[in-house]
Amino acid sequence: MTAYDRVRTARNTSRPTAQDYIAGMFTGFIELHGDRRYRDDEAIIGGLAYLNGKPVTVIGIEKGHSTIERMRRSFGAPEPEGYRKALRLMKQAEKFHRPVILLVDTSGAFCGIGAEERGQGEAIAENLMEMMGLKTPELSILIGEGGSGGALALAVSDRVWMLENAVYSVISPEGCASILYKDAAEAPKAAESLRLTADDAASFGIAERVISEEGLGTAAFYKKLADEIYTEIEVLEHTEDLLERRYQRFRSFGRYEEEKK
Repeated sequence: MTAYDRVRTARNTSRPTAQDYIAGMFTGFIELHGDRRYRDDEAIIGGLAYLNGKPVTVIGIEKGHSTIERMRRSFGAPEPEGYRKALRLMKQAEKFHRPVILLVDTSGAFCGIGAEERGQGEAIAENLMEMMGLKTPELSILIGEGGSGGALALAVSDRVWMLENAVYSVISPEGCASILYKDAAEAPKAAESLRLTADDAASFGIAERVISEEGLGTAAFYKKLADEIYTEIEVLEHTEDLLERRYQRFRSFGRYEEEKK
């Protein structure tokens, strides 16, 4: 598959969304609503649940399934109150020593005048800062699209995993092609240059694990993934200097060596 094939697969409306993963991997899910400032953003769902009997906080960006639902959830493009709701739940998890599991699937944060007026950039930046210092394990899984700061706002974690057909990029291929080539039709070419596939992210150290999509959406798939998450969380809970390791993880991105002449 080409890089753009992966993009199309990640965007496929038949792919499981965050609420499918929550239903398949967790038990006793209690959804919590609102950012305590403005309103409840349905593009982000989150709450309390059990993972193999362990209390956790789970948060996901939800695109929805039907057309009506997708419109209600802004096609998975969160507004500031969505990110603030997510942060409220993460801080609550920190208070009660619950690990945080985040499911990321968005083309990017909502782009609109209202969102900007209510502090879209500030909300994303605050999440980045707070997640870096959150005193509880965090594990993010990119289950579809990982678009720009809208995805990064839920992915400053101790571990980042990606499904094999998920993508992670600072800009969409179409947006990149429009800027660089003045033609959105050049998106396949831009996708190759962006190095946005899961394998690319793993090769750069941006993602620790690429998850096979064999049996995607089946009970066996969710059970296997839940067991892997549980094992990883157990390791993180017993990791010394968790915050320092998280800090160094992100500090290591983008390093390069110059050839000695």
